[in-house]
Amino acid sequence: MNDLLKKLQDFYISPRWILWGIGGLLVAGIIHVSIVLSVPGYVPDSPYDRVGGFGADRNFQVLPPILPRSEPLPDLDPSMRHAICRYSLENGPLIINTYAPSPFWSLGLFNENGQVTYSLNDKTSEGEAVRMLVLTPQQLSILRENPPDDLEEMIVVETDELKGFALFRAFVPSNAYLPQISQALHSATCSDLPRI
Repeated sequence: MNDLLKKLQDFYISPRWILWGIGGLLVAGIIHVSIVLSVPGYVPDSPYDRVGGFGADRNFQVLPPILPRSEPLPDLDPSMRHAICRYSLENGPLIINTYAPSPFWSLGLFNENGQVTYSLNDKTSEGEAVRMLVLTPQQLSILRENPPDDLEEMIVVETDELKGFALFRAFVPSNAYLPQISQALHSATCSDLPRI
């Protein structure tokens, strides 16, 4: 009988230790829930949201030169100069006009998540000037009823992506090209189609 009492005493846990254990579990649970709820605050904005911080929608914003540890957006080439335009086709079709006196240039359309939906460069385009019309299938069907006079001269890009941004890039082979490329980026337009 003494052996049995001795074994029971060895397994006896004080109520104070039970309360400490329950309190520890509660504190751990609260910390866990607060961390899980705070995670969305640490997730970076979508590329579309980040581009909105550069300036007004439907206007090309010339980005600063790409320097180490100060890139305005990830994966931009430091040997190029960039202009970016955020848009929403909910507000109607978009007309993009660019001119790039550069050995290499490209114009890309990206969706809200930063994925390329259309791309054009100096090798796939005729000349250095581009006039592009970006619109939804519904907007295109309305436009066909009364097309603008210069529609045949435009590159028409039909997309289901309502929100996105255009990135215009021009290669700068030397500082001699910089003034004219800078002027071309500043003169690029990204605006409403007046008639639809």
